[in-house]
Amino acid sequence: MDFELSEDARAFAQVARHFAAEKMAPFAREWDETCHFPVEVLRQAATLGFAGLYVRDDVGGTGASRLNAAIVLEELARGCTSTAAFLSIHNMVSWMIDAYGTEDQRQRYLPALTSMELIASYCLTEPGAGSDAAALKCRAQPSGNGYVLNGAKAFISGGGRSDLYLVMARTGEDGPHGVSAFLVENGVPGLTFGAQEAKMGWRSQPTSMVNFDDCFVGADALVGGEAGKGKGFSIAMAALDGGRVNIAATALGTAQFA
Repeated sequence: MDFELSEDARAFAQVARHFAAEKMAPFAREWDETCHFPVEVLRQAATLGFAGLYVRDDVGGTGASRLNAAIVLEELARGCTSTAAFLSIHNMVSWMIDAYGTEDQRQRYLPALTSMELIASYCLTEPGAGSDAAALKCRAQPSGNGYVLNGAKAFISGGGRSDLYLVMARTGEDGPHGVSAFLVENGVPGLTFGAQEAKMGWRSQPTSMVNFDDCFVGADALVGGEAGKGKGFSIAMAALDGGRVNIAATALGTAQFA
């Protein structure tokens, strides 16, 4: 059957393509050569609604469909692939908080995330748990009125530069059912970062190890509160269902530009 984009979708595409051509494409080579993370441009994109694409509007989100979000990211990738890809990760974390967080977590973080006053990273992959993410070893041990995190995450986009890290850590038995998700703010004691990874391309987004060494977070850092305990892996996989579409969209935009 024939497929036509809606008027809304075409409008999203036009705004995103203009932004990519004016604010990203002329600088993409310089960003890559100098490993510049263009926070100022990301925040300009946020003023257009591109940092909370499928987040509800009561916290500053755009409330767009997944299709419209993919169209935006496809167009932005024509300007700079790695910057658009980072924006897709930020959007993914915002959606996880919107969909699975407590109301307090939504109100506390999402207004600043949708404006990109705060920048977010997704922390699942570990040195020994990449494609088999359910084998992750990073652990969150109950302690007083919170949890102590120990372990490491690898190849984290935004590592060392993001303000908020959504971290999957083990709170129970081996396997996917023993994983919970936590919100860890940059600057808390015990949170450190490795050296920036040397990459061929995609150098406009910082990438590093994220380390936890007796890193204490309060009980309110558990995504979804107590009801979310043990649901971290399913939350992480639900986020990747959309995240994979987003990354495919950026790849398509890059191919079209090439």
